[in-house]
Amino acid sequence: MATQGERGAGQGMPDGRSEGSARAYELLEPLVRAATVRVHAPSGGYDSSGNSWSGPTWGSGFFIAPGWVLTCAHVVGEGGAAVRLVGREVAITFQSGNAAGNGAASGTVAGRVDCVLPERLEGRRPGRRSLWDLPDLALVRVLAPVSHACAWLTDRPRPRLAEVAYFGCTEDLGTPEITGRTTRLRGSAGNGAAIRLGGEDEIEPGMSGGPVVDLATGEVVGVVKARRHTGGGGLAVSVVQLRTLPLVPATGQVGTYRRVMQAHDLYHYDEHRSDLNSRRTWTDVHDELPAPDADPFGARGRLTAGERTTLCGLLAELPAPGSSEAVRALVEEARGQEPDPSAPAPLSWRDGLGLLRDPPGGEGEAAAMLRYATEVSVAVHREPPSPGADEELWDWVRTTAERLWRRLRRELAERRARGLAEAAGRRRAAAAQAVHQAHGASPRAAAALPAGPSVLLEAWAHGWEDVYDWRVSVLTGPGRVTPVESGVRATLVALPEALRAPLAEAFRRCDTHEAAALLEVAVAPELFGLAVDEWPVAGGVPVGVQRPVVLRHPADGSDPQEAARRWARVQAAPPADERADCAGGRPRSPSPRWLAGLADNTVPVHCRAPGLEPTLGSLLAVRAAGYGVAVCRRPPPDPGASCEPYHRGLREEFTQAGRGALLPQRFQALRSRLHGADPDAYWAAGVALIWNDPGRPLPEDEPLQGDL
Repeated sequence: MATQGERGAGQGMPDGRSEGSARAYELLEPLVRAATVRVHAPSGGYDSSGNSWSGPTWGSGFFIAPGWVLTCAHVVGEGGAAVRLVGREVAITFQSGNAAGNGAASGTVAGRVDCVLPERLEGRRPGRRSLWDLPDLALVRVLAPVSHACAWLTDRPRPRLAEVAYFGCTEDLGTPEITGRTTRLRGSAGNGAAIRLGGEDEIEPGMSGGPVVDLATGEVVGVVKARRHTGGGGLAVSVVQLRTLPLVPATGQVGTYRRVMQAHDLYHYDEHRSDLNSRRTWTDVHDELPAPDADPFGARGRLTAGERTTLCGLLAELPAPGSSEAVRALVEEARGQEPDPSAPAPLSWRDGLGLLRDPPGGEGEAAAMLRYATEVSVAVHREPPSPGADEELWDWVRTTAERLWRRLRRELAERRARGLAEAAGRRRAAAAQAVHQAHGASPRAAAALPAGPSVLLEAWAHGWEDVYDWRVSVLTGPGRVTPVESGVRATLVALPEALRAPLAEAFRRCDTHEAAALLEVAVAPELFGLAVDEWPVAGGVPVGVQRPVVLRHPADGSDPQEAARRWARVQAAPPADERADCAGGRPRSPSPRWLAGLADNTVPVHCRAPGLEPTLGSLLAVRAAGYGVAVCRRPPPDPGASCEPYHRGLREEFTQAGRGALLPQRFQALRSRLHGADPDAYWAAGVALIWNDPGRPLPEDEPLQGDL
């Protein structure tokens, strides 16, 4: 069976659950069972008896949006490690209609695995009866339109340690059926990717992939993953890990996560508004759940279930946010406090609501969410929203605020007016730029690095040891750095794998629909040979092909005014290449006087290994002379080969760029050509751009310390 680990002991419901949770279970059970499905091998239809439950059970899953089933990767991987996961067809047996009940019919439909997390499971899977790597999730796309119910997913970045119920397919009575058990969450694991289920009851074979529901809030917070080897309980995967699905930067496409969550919110919004039937919806049940014993904010401090469902639906009608940082900025303004930076990046407007739960201060989350919704209603989107969608959101905010404080209503109106004025100013500026380009401005002018946050990777070597400490952050502006993750004492071989997940998370926070974020690698010059641009992060494609990658190192005595002057000149003028560590093919060390006398638009070029003399000395001298832009490369395959093709190729790139501001994208295009085996780009193997922007100073923290 798909549930991992060995079967534990214990039967039945726990005797000690509270009266409130018992009532919540009674209310939620029909809805959760209606959304939970059985995952099994495709059998080509029903058996001779017409029983759609035939065949061995692989595990469970549950509908999270029309046509989308969430389960565990190891569930769809049942049947052998050699089977490819993405694209694999499975059978989904579900409760037809929108609610379960006596006499409700079941149906079976084919599904195809759309994506799995983590992506590396396609190439590296554990042995049988071993735990699969977290987050161990799979999204299955249903291959035919069917009528079914969908569960309500939490928007909280972290689950509450509360009483929960978990559901899945069991065969206690000899026939597969969807059943539920109750327990408590006991903590987290895997850096928050997993949550621990208490041992009040056991997880039966076949329950892997089923939903875990918070009985106090009525939200699905996890996916059943594993049971303990002895006794009851086990592990579940936090549904927030869905945010780690790969994005599609710079293509204009909405990623899978945003598309699925938009469908999720619109489904529940439509169910809530419908008058076509009297079935109880998730929103209805949320309103009926027992109230907590003590709520510090009271009824006025929180949105009602209907208001929250409506707000999520109205936000889903708008275009997706341009970037994760855009969501975080609005959350911080509405909350009055920086949101938790350690949670997975918010990728949708809905995710921002989860960051506004239980804010500081005495007004409560309703006021914070209305401030946030007001700011979203005046945001400038990449593509225009549906006609009237932003006005409809504002009308709802204004109406909802009527039951709150008069002071808040006045504040929201002022925010709206200020936001509309700022949005109009941005639109006028964009229109003026478009007119300028239409009247002869160079089309290359729009291709410079976009303003916004970048990803910062810092690494430090341990003296003579071949191990490295590292830190990944989001650099949002001068003196503002948001940490993502750090580590110590990673070997050179292990460094790419150790940084794969932290870099992917940082990219999710910074990428926009228009462009992939810049990766800035801040290391000492002797580490400029790190092949970061060749590391695979998503889909096996090198990171230097997916986005611009530049090298940085701290200033070491250069005159700030001189550095700023040279930087401004090289950004606006055609860059002029100058050989810095060779002359006529022979090594040399440039003198400070010679460097100071070069033109301001000069880009010093190094053609030898950056960790060796005289190149290392040249790199330091170039930086001390105030040159913010320079070029180097890793050791070529044949050290005795002529460096002329390299210098000739760079000169051509500089000429075609027209101005230095375009060099990061030019170098990304070079790596893309090299990755595509373009013979005319072979000279660019290992090329690296040094890009020390004086307007974006590096943090001045001390390096991380390893084991003492």
